[in-house]
Amino acid sequence: QVQLVESGGGLVQAGGSLRLSCAASGSIFSMTTMAWYRQAPGKQRELVATITRGGSTNYADSVKGRFTISGDYAKNTVYLQMNSLKPEDTAVYYCHALAFGIWGQGTQVTVSS
Repeated sequence: QVQLVESGGGLVQAGGSLRLSCAASGSIFSMTTMAWYRQAPGKQRELVATITRGGSTNYADSVKGRFTISGDYAKNTVYLQMNSLKPEDTAVYYCHALAFGIWGQGTQVTVSS
């Protein structure tokens, strides 16, 4: 059973940056689109960014120009670089492997104003 483990969350001031990592226990990234989702308290989980096997990326309008998704397939790791963070970016961020239907445990991101 492949597992995803997120890391890199934390507390940051508005305008700051964080880089999230999603490490897979197996070599799956060449077989699936990977995605980052987030869920704020009292809200539904929402899609933040995706990256396909071929490296094409897509972003939610709310993060375009600020967040960048990338993958290092040799390391079985997908990243989410988050710049110019805003308090409304505060949420638990989850990594998701679409073709396998698996999720990571989530990592908390808190942005203070």
